[in-house]
Amino acid sequence: MAEVELKYKIAFASVRGMGYDLANKILDIIPSEESFFEMTEKDLAATLQVKNRIIDKDYRLKLISNAEKEIDFIEKNDIGVTYFTDDEYPTRLRDAQDAPLLLYHKGDIGCLNAGKMISVVGTRHATPYGVHFCDTLISDIADMLVDTVIVSGLAYGIDIAAHRAALANGVPTIAVLAHGLNTIYPCQHRNDAIKILNEGGMLVTDYPSHAVMSRANFLARNRIIAGLSDCTIVVESAEKGGAIVTAGLASGYNRDVFAVPGKISDIYSAGCNNLIIRNIASMITKCEDLMKYMRWDMFGSETVVRQKSLFPEITAEEQPVIDFLRSHSDSHINTIGSALGIPMSQLMSMLLDLEFKGAILVAPGNRYSIAY
Repeated sequence: MAEVELKYKIAFASVRGMGYDLANKILDIIPSEESFFEMTEKDLAATLQVKNRIIDKDYRLKLISNAEKEIDFIEKNDIGVTYFTDDEYPTRLRDAQDAPLLLYHKGDIGCLNAGKMISVVGTRHATPYGVHFCDTLISDIADMLVDTVIVSGLAYGIDIAAHRAALANGVPTIAVLAHGLNTIYPCQHRNDAIKILNEGGMLVTDYPSHAVMSRANFLARNRIIAGLSDCTIVVESAEKGGAIVTAGLASGYNRDVFAVPGKISDIYSAGCNNLIIRNIASMITKCEDLMKYMRWDMFGSETVVRQKSLFPEITAEEQPVIDFLRSHSDSHINTIGSALGIPMSQLMSMLLDLEFKGAILVAPGNRYSIAY
């Protein structure tokens, strides 16, 4: 779109309290976003029949100034912008009444309207159980479903586990950010964000580059995660948390919600178990459950697109590590190195390869267990 038109749309989307419904009502009354900013306070008040800060001339001028700065940032950093009236705007997100008017993004815009959109969310304190479930589920999704995108929030724990599983299995993934595209939070996931872009995925946000990062942003962005997707899967969560909020939003949008069951004694399974008990979520234990509930197994396009061996291929050098962990579960890296006489630098590389293969699980404190 033309720069002038984009300026007014960015500014209009930035109006405090401006949502999908309000925007449509205003644009049914006045000709355009440009008119909203060019009309006098008196004319705008008379036309909209409101007395509100949003019609204050100085307030509107500030929004225009911010929009001009944002356009400069967008052009310098090759940022994409999609407005709610654009054809590329996510179809599913249009059904969410609190959806943002405008999205800033980098990456393959085709991801926004893929055939199947699955959100995978959970606690920032993921356990090996949760991470392994993400790895297995998304690996099976890659085998059994086509035209699928995994959506999550790039946060610690289950979010980043879902993104990394998608990357490892060639499934495009969208990271929905709670801040502008001038930064990546947490910074430890910057390389993951780069991989997402390099491998056909997207970074998406409704926050401009000048927006101040706050705790509330992370809860607000969950409406995009839920709204973009056909279904939301909560892998692990305490009784309260962002993943539970996302599940509630998805349910409110009439989307399917799934939860992974866990032990009643596990704090980070309590939220999932509660979602199932309250009939907010259906229980999921494997990809076939997802396909059954979503009826994705009833269409010809869902045939298996790649063949996978039941067990990962283990090299001759890696086999002693596998044999040791089969009989010494939950072993510290120093214990493994000492028992097998493998130099630490070589062992660390070997364990990382085995983790990527899905052959072993790593727990906090550099403790390792067999995965199958």
